[in-house]
Amino acid sequence: MIRPCFLVIDREYSGSISTRKLVIETSKFNVITAYSAVEALATVQSFPNINGVVLDAGVHDMTCCDLVARLKELHPAKPVIVISAPGTHECPQADHLLESFEPVKLLALLKQLTPIETAVIERHNEELSNTR
Repeated sequence: MIRPCFLVIDREYSGSISTRKLVIETSKFNVITAYSAVEALATVQSFPNINGVVLDAGVHDMTCCDLVARLKELHPAKPVIVISAPGTHECPQADHLLESFEPVKLLALLKQLTPIETAVIERHNEELSNTR
């Protein structure tokens, strides 16, 4: 089974890891994490087969719109999801804007973007449940 892989670009806080990474991994998706725009751009070049990007609009070293534009230059077909507080960011280049930090909404969107892979993962989970 090949699991979908998403790049999560999150703000870095001392002594913590990305909670979005943990949330996405609960759906058994793979996650690569970057904590700055510069790191994200380098990561996308190193891992071009990601299924999409989840971006915290508050990344500090580049504006959200500039970062999305650069990501789209590198991989125009990769979906970019921008997460921000309601009414705080507009980024028309993004494929999806989530004005919510609710994990359920993010996971639902990621599952919509990868329906075949999600179905395989869910079927596998069901098989594991039935063998116990």
